[in-house]
Amino acid sequence: MTAPLTTPGYLHRGLDELFRMAGASPLAPRCDGFYFIRHGETDGNAQKIFQRADQPLNARGIAQAEAASKALADARLERIVASTMDRAWVTAEVIGRPHGLAPLPEDGLRERWFGDLVGTPSHDHDWRDDPPNGETLAQFVTRTQAGITRGLQEAHAVRTALVGHGGILYVLAPSLGIAIDTPMLANATPLLFERAGGGWRVTRIADTGGRGDNVS
Repeated sequence: MTAPLTTPGYLHRGLDELFRMAGASPLAPRCDGFYFIRHGETDGNAQKIFQRADQPLNARGIAQAEAASKALADARLERIVASTMDRAWVTAEVIGRPHGLAPLPEDGLRERWFGDLVGTPSHDHDWRDDPPNGETLAQFVTRTQAGITRGLQEAHAVRTALVGHGGILYVLAPSLGIAIDTPMLANATPLLFERAGGGWRVTRIADTGGRGDNVS
């Protein structure tokens, strides 16, 4: 599996173990393709802190969501499945408007819960560490893979979009045997996942001006 991802200014430690765990239980979606979009920017992203569940998008994040919506306006989406955390849910609502779609809730797409660390700096966190009163890494990977599977179970062709968080992408990509880079982690960046040659590939659809330096 890939080496830990670098993001501007620091290294997220422990991601090699996350990638190993996700890759050890590969996913096999029934569909041939789907979209994934991380939520737009929040003040918590800018401050590099572990965020509460109701952390809203900031003005830049709303603009990024609008840019993602514009980039996907011709995608003929039929379903949008989203994390129920506010920042992802609002992003999904914005993306769904051109298609007349309301997001479908999927708690399995929520970001890893960091418990007592919420509100504290996240820049030097080791993902292998169990946060007090939060999810262990194993719990997070298992829960996320189950949420992705449920989100894609009705998918056909390239008509479903999953809207979640950076941590969800950390699980999704290795679960499909895909390496990702920092630009793909940027806020509100539409990614197209497609079946190709017996495996999967991912394409970055648009640059929405998002950050890739805090994944929660």
